[in-house]
Amino acid sequence: MKNNRPKYHQIIEAAVKVIAENGYHGSQVSKIAKAAGVADGTIYLYFKNKEDILITMFKEKMGQFIEKIVDQTSKKKHADEKLLTLIEMHFSQLSNDHHLAIVTQLELRQSNYELRLEINKVLKPYLTVIDNIVEDGIEENIFREDLKTPLVRQMIFGTMDEMVTNWVMKECKYDLLEEIDQVHQLLLGGICRIKK
Repeated sequence: MKNNRPKYHQIIEAAVKVIAENGYHGSQVSKIAKAAGVADGTIYLYFKNKEDILITMFKEKMGQFIEKIVDQTSKKKHADEKLLTLIEMHFSQLSNDHHLAIVTQLELRQSNYELRLEINKVLKPYLTVIDNIVEDGIEENIFREDLKTPLVRQMIFGTMDEMVTNWVMKECKYDLLEEIDQVHQLLLGGICRIKK
């Protein structure tokens, strides 16, 4: 399979760095090839074009990330703990890889309509993880029973996404991980049952 070959991964890692540093439109395939240490033509053995590199990179990174999140959240007993794990992992993943944070928060947003559709497809399983946490919380009587899962999903994902975007826009000058507990508490404040 093509994605077991080292050059495939070299190209993906190089693409993250090159696109973060030059922007999507300023990242020619030749620049990505040079950063990956491969000939320009080698890129086309693995990818159709630059757009394909971007989508594949996002699929690869997101796929690995979703697997880790499912694994870690499934080890937690209650939905509020699963939510905390989700926030911790979302922030940690992007805090630990500034180039990836720039690409996901800024460069992927400027892409064309077809590319955004592909990105939304990749994001779907992640949003399903959030839905499952919300539904678990309702079943466990931790979260309010009147919640609309799609609305809560948007609130959770939107909050995490905006926090990371703001951090990237401020040039990563503060510790994103310090915000985890407060984000968790604020989200729980909106969805937890009111204790009488």
